[in-house]
Amino acid sequence: MHALAREMEHFSSTSLCALAVVLVLFSCSASSSALMTNSSCNDDNAQFVKNSCGATTYPNLCIKSLSSYSSEINTNYQKLANAALAVSLKSAKSASTLVLKLLRRGHLKPNEAAAVKDCVDNIGESIDEVRQSLGELKSFNGNVGDLEFKMSNVKTWLSAALTDDDTCMEGLDEENVAPKVKNKIRSSIAGVAQLTSNALALVSNLNYTSSVN
Repeated sequence: MHALAREMEHFSSTSLCALAVVLVLFSCSASSSALMTNSSCNDDNAQFVKNSCGATTYPNLCIKSLSSYSSEINTNYQKLANAALAVSLKSAKSASTLVLKLLRRGHLKPNEAAAVKDCVDNIGESIDEVRQSLGELKSFNGNVGDLEFKMSNVKTWLSAALTDDDTCMEGLDEENVAPKVKNKIRSSIAGVAQLTSNALALVSNLNYTSSVN
């Protein structure tokens, strides 16, 4: 009896050890599989952004500005367009802050101050138009007719935003604003215009099928 008990105890211990090893191996395998799946998804998301940005005027800027949003975008065209609009809006707000700071700092001739003030107004209109575009696209309810109407609005607003950016820069040239001030503003506005142009291209590539996938 004692021998049988010892044998059963030994068998039980051995079985438990074997079970523990199996569970550990299974857990490791599952974790490894999950990591590989996540890695594969991340690669797919990044490639989706890269491929989509190929249709824009400034593909390198497009990839750089949207790569950090790839996991949120996944492979959804509408989310891609939303992200592009959000990035453009953020950039426009930063540009507005910069131009306002230059205006309030003073040391500008009357004609320079007037041109910079006009530029502030232009950027403000551009911000409103990009914000409207983002809100319009986010409100898409899945109806194909609704999408066509909303896309028409968004394209109109983004085109107007680009015109406002151009108007700002043209005004600086016409009034012979000091190069130091003008170059700072132009650099900032040019960045906004490029991002807005990319957003417009991505929106233009939207269609009913891609927006619901």
